[in-house]
Amino acid sequence: MKIPVRNLWLLQLFASDLYRHHGHEFAGAEQIAEALPQLVARMLADEVEHRLHTGLSVGFTRTVSDLTRVRGRIDVLGTTRHRLLERGQVRCRYDTLVTDTAANRLVRAALRAAATWIPDRPRYRSLALQLEAAGVSGPAPRPDIVPSLRRQRLLARDHRMLSLAELLLTMSIPDPGEDDFVTVAPDDSDHYLRKLFEHAVYGFYRHTLEPRGWTVEHGTRLSWSIERISDGMQPVLPGMYTDITLRAPLRPGGKIRRRAVIDTKFTAITHAGNYRTTTLSSAYLYQIYAYLMSQQEQSDEHRHAEGLLLHPVVDGYFDEEVVIQGHRIRCATVDLRASGEVITEHLMRAISLSSAPAIPQSDSADDHRGVTACRHTESAL
Repeated sequence: MKIPVRNLWLLQLFASDLYRHHGHEFAGAEQIAEALPQLVARMLADEVEHRLHTGLSVGFTRTVSDLTRVRGRIDVLGTTRHRLLERGQVRCRYDTLVTDTAANRLVRAALRAAATWIPDRPRYRSLALQLEAAGVSGPAPRPDIVPSLRRQRLLARDHRMLSLAELLLTMSIPDPGEDDFVTVAPDDSDHYLRKLFEHAVYGFYRHTLEPRGWTVEHGTRLSWSIERISDGMQPVLPGMYTDITLRAPLRPGGKIRRRAVIDTKFTAITHAGNYRTTTLSSAYLYQIYAYLMSQQEQSDEHRHAEGLLLHPVVDGYFDEEVVIQGHRIRCATVDLRASGEVITEHLMRAISLSSAPAIPQSDSADDHRGVTACRHTESAL
């Protein structure tokens, strides 16, 4: 089973730390999803030009040298072993300011990448050479070190530049071919595609809903309501972790907050059954049911919690729901073949209080209707 995807870049933007912290700079990005790499590259180039004029952030490197005066700490053993005092020298260990830091090397690597596959290449190549002239010459680090770099006090002003470089280096370059979208098989790039879809959904809801007073949580651990357990069961009892949990603000006059547990899957939402042409995956339905029923003793909010199974569109748009023992469970799909506007509309519709008919998918006229429907969906949250 292959999943059709029109633009991985939009998912990567939604999943990025850059979007979570600087999402206001990408207002309307869904309308230009195909141009996102160029937009990110230009933003990075502007940031680097500013840094070159105001001064690059520096770091420290440990240096050992034989000097005629004391600097830093004296290496007594090295000084004695090489009889440096007889020559009027002393071996010292000290820190030196350098621009050849992991952060600057990461930015240079992002500029080099931009110079290979984005228009306006001379600008990015020139900026990479200017960084090298400023002393940035070491090997490029992996993009996954960016979270640790953000925690460094000396790099506080570089957070945005590092996030731009990280996103640019992790952006895929799909080949749309003749159909304007690619088909990807989850089994071929199992972990990455599943996690990308999950983090993209989380990033979108966090950026969109938190300013409206919602609470958006990712990877929440749930506890079983255990009355008694044997010694051998404790180490083997599986844990429960939700993908995304949404809590709506308390409405005027309301007594409980709306709570929705979202489970994302990068597979088809239905498949052929033993006795029916199509059926939902029982394992997925049992999973979301367990998330809801295992927590309902905690509070009224949990007792009325909702569940959402969110999948990409494969064979057709799907949006249906059922109420089981007081819990509303919705099964919906997101059309990753559609434009960015329709994708965001599908995500908003999936958490609306009203059930909606199937949405037309992919041409420009339908995209326009999707934007209009999104505005109505937002009012129904």
